[in-house]
Amino acid sequence: MMGVEMTDTQSLTIALSTAPTVLLARVGILIHNARLGDTHARIRDTNFRIGKLRSHMDVRFEERKDLWRSELTAWKKLSMRV
Repeated sequence: MMGVEMTDTQSLTIALSTAPTVLLARVGILIHNARLGDTHARIRDTNFRIGKLRSHMDVRFEERKDLWRSELTAWKKLSMRV
């Protein structure tokens, strides 16, 4: 079988049979990249929400610290009277 050349029909058949596989692989890559973009967007959104929650918690903690300080001061004044 050495030295046998392929005809145009054989070359065309091979090219047409591999084209769908190549196209499917490229479409799969594009879909995968789009899903990665969605994942990155979700992570950014989650990080933003965590940041908002942290800032809210910081404010609440500061409010509690002020409340505790005022109660401790009141308790100290009350204990000094006795």
